[in-house]
Amino acid sequence: MPTQAKAAVIDEITERFQNSSAAVLTEYRGLTVAQLTQLRRSLGEGSSYAVVKNTLTKRAADSVGFSDLGPLLTGPTAIAFIEGDPVNAAKAIRDFARANPLLVVKGGVVEGRTVDAAEVTRLADVESREVLLAKLAGAMKGNLTKAAGLFQAPLSQVARLAAALQEKKAADAPAAEAPAAADTAAADTTPDTAAQATDSPAADAASDD
Repeated sequence: MPTQAKAAVIDEITERFQNSSAAVLTEYRGLTVAQLTQLRRSLGEGSSYAVVKNTLTKRAADSVGFSDLGPLLTGPTAIAFIEGDPVNAAKAIRDFARANPLLVVKGGVVEGRTVDAAEVTRLADVESREVLLAKLAGAMKGNLTKAAGLFQAPLSQVARLAAALQEKKAADAPAAEAPAAADTAAADTTPDTAAQATDSPAADAASDD
């Protein structure tokens, strides 16, 4: 491969590492094109699954601070670059590997941190953001015992719940600002209304009496 072409590939892989919420390195030896296509589709919109050259990938990983991936870049390697919730993608990879044991998870990067194969598997067992929010809503409507039980969940789930709540709070903020603005406008008109009442003929008549 010409040097210029290699540089372009390294730049592309580097960009994917930087823009993805997770990257899962796998060995695909023995899988058919149809099976790889099925896996790619299961990862969700915006995600990708591509065969890579180990030497070029290592250079890209080194450039973004993921040198720990070096030992994993041996043998046939394909990387799932994930956009969106990495938990959903990890579940898809886990389920595919169960049905197709030839897929071997080597490890990867999750939210800027390198992880091994066991951690990818554990990530797949974490409940998704949507499920955590639904559980919290149910707990708040129920009794305190249920709510306390939710917060005794593993630390990883609590951290994801906190992040999900922060995102939801940010999304709800614009809607909350609109009524507040309306109340402010109403308050600003009150003194003028009182002044108009004082200056009205009825007020003058009452004063004369």
